[in-house]
Amino acid sequence: MAVVKDPVQEFFSIGEVCQLTGLKPHVLRYWEGQFRFLSPAKNRSGNRVYQRREVELIQLVQQLLYVEKYTIEGAKRRLDELRRSGEQRAVARDALRSHTWRAIEDELRDILRVLAGREGGDA
Repeated sequence: MAVVKDPVQEFFSIGEVCQLTGLKPHVLRYWEGQFRFLSPAKNRSGNRVYQRREVELIQLVQQLLYVEKYTIEGAKRRLDELRRSGEQRAVARDALRSHTWRAIEDELRDILRVLAGREGGDA
């Protein structure tokens, strides 16, 4: 019997991107005006539809701005350097992994807080 893998999601609504990244919709809309590669298509209803590649780049921008503390202009320059050197995709994927690990760590901290609260309440 063949094993069927789950299909990989290729398109995301703005709400899904916000959930994945922790960003607010107005931040994503602002970034669209600042970073030329962020120009999501719109569906028939006029809603933004982000491709997987754009989500990876959003997470790279988030890494550059929030973690590495680049300015918007500095992030634009860094992204241009990465694009020219051919490293952009690899660095974007690293940012995705980093974001995922931070999210897992945050969830584990929340679980530990809940467990610590239960232990204190049961004593």
